Amino acid sequence: MKPMWNNRNLRLLVLGQASSLVGNYTLKFALSMYILEVTGSAALFATFLSVAMVPTIVLSPFGGILADRGDRRRIMVTLDACAGLAVLLAALTLPLGHALGVIGALLVVLSVLGAFESPTVQACVPQMLEGENLVWGNAVVAQVQAVASLATPFLGSVLYAAVGLVPVLWGAAGCFLVTALLECFLQLPPPAPVEGLGVREVLKQDLAASGRFLWREEPGMLKLLLLAALVSFFLAGILVVGFPFLVRTVLGLSATHYGGAESALGVAAVLGSLWVGLLAGRLRPVHLGRAIGAVGLCLLPVGLAFLLPLGTLGRYGVLVAGFCLCQFGCSFFSTYAIAAIQERTPASLMGKVMSCVYTLSLCAQPLGQLVYGALFDRFAGQVFWVLLPTALVVCAVGLATRGFFQRWEG
Repeated sequence: MKPMWNNRNLRLLVLGQASSLVGNYTLKFALSMYILEVTGSAALFATFLSVAMVPTIVLSPFGGILADRGDRRRIMVTLDACAGLAVLLAALTLPLGHALGVIGALLVVLSVLGAFESPTVQACVPQMLEGENLVWGNAVVAQVQAVASLATPFLGSVLYAAVGLVPVLWGAAGCFLVTALLECFLQLPPPAPVEGLGVREVLKQDLAASGRFLWREEPGMLKLLLLAALVSFFLAGILVVGFPFLVRTVLGLSATHYGGAESALGVAAVLGSLWVGLLAGRLRPVHLGRAIGAVGLCLLPVGLAFLLPLGTLGRYGVLVAGFCLCQFGCSFFSTYAIAAIQERTPASLMGKVMSCVYTLSLCAQPLGQLVYGALFDRFAGQVFWVLLPTALVVCAVGLATRGFFQRWEG
């Protein structure tokens, strides 16, 4: 029997993450639609997203230290409860005016909380599972994220169009608070006691330990993280900023069209993580390089669609199909890469290393979003000048990594 069904902690974690992600994704979808409709600019839209990510990038290493030193159950309960209260406060203050300021502040607060939440959740999974079950467990967690991303765009588009932004905020707050309640029932081992060390000494010692592990003991892992950051520079700009801009502004389609397209991307993400779970035990690091190259290939027809006279719906169809294949590859890459890293990481360093994974994988995304926001504004009438070069660069990166993954595998 698969471990999820007889592992109480994993069941609670998965249910809690499902509730949190539904609220989080629905909220961010509605906020994105509001910002894009009010500003009408890919660059301003990207600026909001990028600024909101900075606290996560800066604070994630400290979130990893807290995950290893603190009580992970209490940390998750506190963070999700704070997220729920922050969204409730935003719902109350939004009708008073200065909507963009309130939204910006809310995104920053959620980013700060996410910096501590994500390393803690990722560090919990290896406490519950090991071996091939760890790969499978990560695939389950990734599938929950993907299913949430599948359902919430349609849900968010319907709710946003029907009732507006404030009721969406109330619903998201409820989801965060339900997650906090479920996490109260987790049973995890207590953290190891720390004696005779002040906060500064703990920070210095733990940051040095994680840096030494990645730099000296597992340099291949560090190179993998830097590679992921490089690829995310391009893909975050294309998928996060470019996709809604292409659907809503360039093609001029409705929020419902965008919601349906995002749901299709959610299906692709589910299938990507599911594929990792089905192939657990047979995957090798070299498959990660192939996934990068495949993502680049999938972007080529998207760029060509905006070069050829296909019409609005024809371009929309190619856009959704191509981006779905990209999402499948990205989901496959991230799910298997996280499991491979966890297998090579000692339990005592799990939170700190996973925070480094999170930080390095995100560090290039704000810059990528800003660059691509400016590019899409500049080439709004000829977006193939953005899409086609990006596709070729990502393909080249995938081909160039073949030797690295073969050495890391050995």
